[in-house]
Amino acid sequence: MEMGDVGDAVRLAMASMTYPQYEDPDDVGAYWAAVERTRVMGGDVLVAEIDHEVVGLCQVMVLAHFQHTGGWCCEVETVHVRADVRNRGVGTALLEAAEALARERGCYRIQLTSNITRPDAHRFYERQGYTPSHQGFKKYLA
Repeated sequence: MEMGDVGDAVRLAMASMTYPQYEDPDDVGAYWAAVERTRVMGGDVLVAEIDHEVVGLCQVMVLAHFQHTGGWCCEVETVHVRADVRNRGVGTALLEAAEALARERGCYRIQLTSNITRPDAHRFYERQGYTPSHQGFKKYLA
Protein backbone atom coordinates (compact mmCIF):
# COMPACT_ATOMS: atom_id res chain seq x y z
CA MET A 1 0.00 0.00 0.00
CA GLU A 2 1.08 3.52 -0.74
CA MET A 3 -0.21 6.58 1.06
CA GLY A 4 -2.20 7.56 -2.03
CA ASP A 5 -4.20 4.32 -1.75
CA VAL A 6 -5.45 4.98 1.78
CA GLY A 7 -8.67 6.92 1.11
CA ASP A 8 -9.80 4.51 -1.60
CA ALA A 9 -8.95 1.51 0.60
CA VAL A 10 -10.98 2.91 3.50
CA ARG A 11 -13.98 3.62 1.26
CA LEU A 12 -13.74 0.09 -0.15
CA ALA A 13 -13.74 -1.40 3.34
CA MET A 14 -16.62 0.81 4.43
CA ALA A 15 -18.80 -0.55 1.61
CA SER A 16 -18.92 -3.98 3.25
CA MET A 17 -18.38 -3.18 6.93
CA THR A 18 -20.95 -3.80 9.62
CA TYR A 19 -20.11 -0.49 11.35
CA PRO A 20 -18.85 1.95 8.66
CA GLN A 21 -19.92 4.93 10.75
CA TYR A 22 -16.72 4.58 12.77
CA GLU A 23 -14.52 5.22 9.73
CA ASP A 24 -13.31 8.52 8.27
CA PRO A 25 -11.72 8.14 4.82
CA ASP A 26 -10.66 11.80 4.92
CA ASP A 27 -8.35 11.18 7.90
CA VAL A 28 -5.65 9.63 5.73
CA GLY A 29 -2.95 10.34 8.33
CA ALA A 30 -4.55 8.13 10.96
CA TYR A 31 -4.86 5.18 8.58
CA TRP A 32 -1.36 5.70 7.20
CA ALA A 33 -0.02 5.66 10.78
CA ALA A 34 -1.70 2.27 11.22
CA VAL A 35 0.03 1.00 8.06
CA GLU A 36 3.39 2.20 9.38
CA ARG A 37 2.83 0.60 12.81
CA THR A 38 1.82 -2.66 11.13
CA ARG A 39 5.02 -2.59 9.08
CA VAL A 40 7.19 -1.89 12.13
CA MET A 41 5.77 -5.07 13.67
CA GLY A 42 6.62 -7.13 10.56
CA GLY A 43 3.27 -7.05 8.81
CA ASP A 44 1.76 -4.94 6.07
CA VAL A 45 -1.48 -3.69 4.56
CA LEU A 46 -1.88 -5.18 1.10
CA VAL A 47 -4.00 -3.79 -1.71
CA ALA A 48 -5.13 -5.28 -4.99
CA GLU A 49 -5.55 -2.98 -7.96
CA ILE A 50 -7.20 -3.30 -11.34
CA ASP A 51 -6.55 -0.48 -13.81
CA HIS A 52 -4.96 1.59 -11.01
CA GLU A 53 -8.09 1.32 -8.82
CA VAL A 54 -8.00 -0.25 -5.36
CA VAL A 55 -10.36 -3.24 -5.55
CA GLY A 56 -9.21 -5.27 -2.55
CA LEU A 57 -7.25 -5.04 0.67
CA CYS A 58 -6.19 -6.92 3.75
CA GLN A 59 -4.09 -6.18 6.81
CA VAL A 60 -1.45 -8.76 7.70
CA MET A 61 -0.26 -8.60 11.30
CA VAL A 62 2.67 -10.58 12.64
CA LEU A 63 2.92 -11.22 16.35
CA ALA A 64 4.99 -13.25 18.76
CA HIS A 65 2.78 -15.99 20.08
CA PHE A 66 3.15 -17.18 23.66
CA GLN A 67 2.36 -20.70 22.46
CA HIS A 68 4.42 -22.75 19.99
CA THR A 69 7.59 -21.90 21.92
CA GLY A 70 7.08 -18.19 21.34
CA GLY A 71 6.78 -18.70 17.58
CA TRP A 72 5.54 -16.12 15.12
CA CYS A 73 1.86 -16.09 14.20
CA CYS A 74 0.07 -14.18 11.45
CA GLU A 75 -3.37 -12.62 11.81
CA VAL A 76 -5.22 -11.43 8.69
CA GLU A 77 -7.78 -8.68 9.22
CA THR A 78 -9.84 -6.25 7.17
CA VAL A 79 -10.22 -8.50 4.14
CA HIS A 80 -12.41 -6.72 1.61
CA VAL A 81 -12.90 -7.14 -2.14
CA ARG A 82 -15.06 -4.76 -4.13
CA ALA A 83 -18.37 -6.49 -4.92
CA ASP A 84 -18.16 -6.03 -8.70
CA VAL A 85 -14.81 -7.86 -8.96
CA ARG A 86 -15.52 -10.78 -6.66
CA ASN A 87 -14.99 -14.24 -8.14
CA ARG A 88 -12.17 -12.91 -10.34
CA GLY A 89 -9.25 -14.07 -8.18
CA VAL A 90 -8.69 -10.85 -6.25
CA GLY A 91 -9.34 -12.38 -2.81
CA THR A 92 -7.26 -15.42 -3.67
CA ALA A 93 -4.34 -13.20 -4.75
CA LEU A 94 -4.59 -11.18 -1.53
CA LEU A 95 -4.56 -14.29 0.66
CA GLU A 96 -1.68 -15.79 -1.32
CA ALA A 97 0.30 -12.58 -0.80
CA ALA A 98 -0.57 -12.60 2.92
CA GLU A 99 0.55 -16.22 3.22
CA ALA A 100 3.80 -15.47 1.38
CA LEU A 101 4.51 -12.59 3.76
CA ALA A 102 3.74 -14.84 6.76
CA ARG A 103 6.11 -17.52 5.49
CA GLU A 104 8.80 -14.92 4.80
CA ARG A 105 8.47 -13.70 8.40
CA GLY A 106 8.77 -17.26 9.74
CA CYS A 107 5.19 -17.62 10.93
CA TYR A 108 4.08 -21.13 11.84
CA ARG A 109 0.37 -20.29 11.44
CA ILE A 110 -1.89 -17.85 9.64
CA GLN A 111 -5.40 -17.18 10.91
CA LEU A 112 -8.32 -14.88 10.34
CA THR A 113 -11.77 -14.17 11.64
CA SER A 114 -14.87 -13.40 9.63
CA ASN A 115 -18.19 -11.90 10.66
CA ILE A 116 -20.73 -14.64 11.29
CA THR A 117 -23.15 -12.86 8.94
CA ARG A 118 -20.91 -13.54 5.91
CA PRO A 119 -21.44 -17.19 4.83
CA ASP A 120 -20.16 -16.49 1.29
CA ALA A 121 -16.87 -15.27 2.77
CA HIS A 122 -16.69 -18.36 4.98
CA ARG A 123 -17.08 -20.63 1.95
CA PHE A 124 -14.36 -18.66 0.18
CA TYR A 125 -11.94 -19.05 3.11
CA GLU A 126 -12.63 -22.77 3.28
CA ARG A 127 -11.89 -23.09 -0.45
CA GLN A 128 -8.57 -21.37 0.28
CA GLY A 129 -7.67 -24.07 2.83
CA TYR A 130 -8.73 -22.32 6.03
CA THR A 131 -10.69 -24.44 8.48
CA PRO A 132 -13.19 -23.16 11.02
CA SER A 133 -11.63 -24.05 14.36
CA HIS A 134 -12.64 -21.52 17.01
CA GLN A 135 -15.50 -19.25 17.88
CA GLY A 136 -14.49 -15.62 18.28
CA PHE A 137 -15.76 -12.99 20.67
CA LYS A 138 -15.40 -9.21 20.66
CA LYS A 139 -16.06 -6.52 23.19
CA TYR A 140 -15.85 -2.89 22.14
CA LEU A 141 -14.21 -0.70 24.76
CA ALA A 142 -15.25 2.69 23.45
